[in-house]
Amino acid sequence: MEAEVKWSYRAVMLATVLTAAARLGRVRARRRRAAQEADRWLVVTVNRAPTDVGAQGAPPKPLDRFGDELEVRVRPAPGDHGTELAARIRRPVPPKAASWPARLAGRDPRQEVRTALREAKALLEAGEVMLPDYPPTATGGTPAGKLVGWISRRSGGEGVL
Repeated sequence: MEAEVKWSYRAVMLATVLTAAARLGRVRARRRRAAQEADRWLVVTVNRAPTDVGAQGAPPKPLDRFGDELEVRVRPAPGDHGTELAARIRRPVPPKAASWPARLAGRDPRQEVRTALREAKALLEAGEVMLPDYPPTATGGTPAGKLVGWISRRSGGEGVL
């Protein structure tokens, strides 16, 4: 009987250690992924020639407001389909600032870069940035209207609704 207790105790301890190791591995992988995402290039394809996009070696209008904070790259798109306009933040973005709660709250610094890239694309292709009509059709007085307004504001930095 005593041998069975020792065996079950060892099995429980082994399962606990394996579970803790697996969780630690997932946490480390998540941190690595967040660090890699913070350092990646954000890219849009613009339907213009590279000479039109990167004129005089300066970034397009909405991206120039970041100054030296951004690294901007302009190159021909694959298959001669316009130009790739890429940007990334030079300073490291802390994993906490790139987390999903920070993204939901609108505090991820990459959201501003995404918005500026989309605005640059719109300016280069259409000559203006199209904005929705104001006041919006959904009034903010109802709970559903408030939810739609909140989602719309947050989706601008992510590029998706």
